[in-house]
Amino acid sequence: MRNPKVVLNSLTSKAQDDTYIFERLYRNLYNIEFYLEAYAKLYPNKGSNTKGINNGTIDGMSLERIGRLIEKVREQTYQPNPARRTYIPKKNDKTRPLGIPTFEDKLLQEVVRRILESIYEPQFSNHSHGFRPNRSCHTALKEIRNTFTGTRWFIEGDIKGFFDNIDHHVLVELLRKRIKDEKLINLIWKFLRAGYVEDWTFHKTYSGTPQGGIISPLLSNVYLHELDKYVEQYASDYNIGEKRTHNIVYHNIASKIAKRKSNNKRDWERITKEEKAERLGELKALYKELQSHDSKDLFDPNYRRMKYTRYADDFIIGIIGSKKEAEQIKIDLTNYLADKLKLELSVEKTLITHSQKDARFLGYDIRVARDWHRMKMPNGTKKRKFNYQTKLFVPHEKYIKKLIDFGALKIGSNNGWKPVHRPYLVHNDDLEILRTYNAEIEGLYNYYRLASNVHVLQSFRQTMKYSMIKTYANKYRSTVSKIIAKYKINGKFGIRYETKDGLKIAYFMEQRMEKNSEIKNSQ
Repeated sequence: MRNPKVVLNSLTSKAQDDTYIFERLYRNLYNIEFYLEAYAKLYPNKGSNTKGINNGTIDGMSLERIGRLIEKVREQTYQPNPARRTYIPKKNDKTRPLGIPTFEDKLLQEVVRRILESIYEPQFSNHSHGFRPNRSCHTALKEIRNTFTGTRWFIEGDIKGFFDNIDHHVLVELLRKRIKDEKLINLIWKFLRAGYVEDWTFHKTYSGTPQGGIISPLLSNVYLHELDKYVEQYASDYNIGEKRTHNIVYHNIASKIAKRKSNNKRDWERITKEEKAERLGELKALYKELQSHDSKDLFDPNYRRMKYTRYADDFIIGIIGSKKEAEQIKIDLTNYLADKLKLELSVEKTLITHSQKDARFLGYDIRVARDWHRMKMPNGTKKRKFNYQTKLFVPHEKYIKKLIDFGALKIGSNNGWKPVHRPYLVHNDDLEILRTYNAEIEGLYNYYRLASNVHVLQSFRQTMKYSMIKTYANKYRSTVSKIIAKYKINGKFGIRYETKDGLKIAYFMEQRMEKNSEIKNSQ
């Protein structure tokens, strides 16, 4: 049997050619090595022991079970079980359905996913960041920060119920563009139509990809790759002009400055001290006036740009152009999604926002800076810094909601903050309590560390610290001041604990909340 890595590398190499059609892929599903590698990947996942509809988990997996699964695949008698449906909370206080496949189904889906990823990953857009190797929310946000400079209008894209409304026929026809193997296509049909069980009742699935299915994220990217291509072509047609035209006012002032400096150089030795002071004052006033104008015409009708970034079913577009053009782009996107992909763009939630205000994407506020901060250059002149650059911010309500969700904060009648103890933690041991708070603080900081105002999370951390102290005080029927004194080690709040290597200390997380743009690769 061929080594899976050799097979996948070969597929990836062929995928570089957009016109290449893949055949005889299904036979790779007879290769037990693929299943063993899939097992090795799935086993460490905390969800691997979650029971599917047949109560089977990874613990019961064996070579014999894998062999039986391969035989069903070979004979084309394999039929995936309906997913066990459960619901998980969303950030907007609603719930999202999650389908839990059986472990055999997870295993086979992982093998198919790896094959499809080798084919499609090389052709996916650089502007797509969700569910892809070495890409993440942070790579999407960093792209926006680095490339949306000068944006005048944001279009915040919102597709209604995307994962539930993927049209199976459209998806399969998209797969058939590159895959000529009806055995594999039929297997994917089976995954899509497997249905789900809720409250002991079977429900058929006529659209959507099963949320929770291992193959679903990749299939969703295959589907929305069509949107990526459409927007990229739209942007190519929309973009005009190499550079903005010069701002006449700015360049007239610059000409005056150049002429004054030339005159000063010519006359400096023969003019009086008072005349020198007067001329320097005039020059300083001209520089100040120059810095209040832009060197280019920001409203140049012959210069337009369109930028685009997508993460899963969330996307944002930046427009250097008019609001009327942004509104037309929204209409065209709505029509394309409806006509070609059978999806609905939410008219109410797909907002057109002026870049002076905050657009919301992946939990960050995004704004184009218009500050007039001046920095001194080596030659003594001053230059504006960050003007019209895109900046990322932590939304105030996000970390307040986190505190409330954790049960660490109570907001009084006058909107006053009051840290409170968390009753559900008091039965944990001291080290578990400390580590819970540290992990929650570190998790929020790590997500928002790209933000220009990430330092505001110091307020979040301080509230968490007092909630933690109050949790210890409640646990030991003590007071805040006594708890602080009890756990003070080297001037910090810490817990001593025994290990096989001796006594150690775990401290409350006090690291500075500083902006950090380092991107950690995600698989």
